[in-house]
Amino acid sequence: MTAAERRARITADIVRRTGIDDAMIERLVRAFYDKVRGDALLGPVFDARIRDWEPHLRRMCAFWSSVALMSGRYHGQPMGKHLPLPVDARHFDRWLALFEETARAVCPPAAAAHFVERAHRIAESLELGIAGQKGVFLMKGQRLHRPDAEVFLPDGEAAA
Repeated sequence: MTAAERRARITADIVRRTGIDDAMIERLVRAFYDKVRGDALLGPVFDARIRDWEPHLRRMCAFWSSVALMSGRYHGQPMGKHLPLPVDARHFDRWLALFEETARAVCPPAAAAHFVERAHRIAESLELGIAGQKGVFLMKGQRLHRPDAEVFLPDGEAAA
């Protein structure tokens, strides 16, 4: 079996088990980023970097197609885009909470579980990468906590 045949078989199995398709991915991505854009913690981080949202949303649909269905549609470098962001564990926790909430609202349970499991892996990977780039090497279960002055926080919000 070739790599392409193996990928097609895996993708078909994911679709059969979860019902995920491109239309579902687009609904999830658009609903999620609507929430992100209105969020006091995450919205300003994105707004400072994204002027034209439509290309970003299309890129995120390709990303989630690759992540969820192994489609190979995304050809970017997400780590490089995230390394300079003024974020820490608080931002990743909020991102995950919004993503989970959206996935559970937009997707059937099996699809939501599939997306959420992958979102957790992505968040962990990005948090570890940002920590490492800052010279902080996290052990399993540790989180990145940066000084408030190094991250974006809405007025009046500080570390708990």
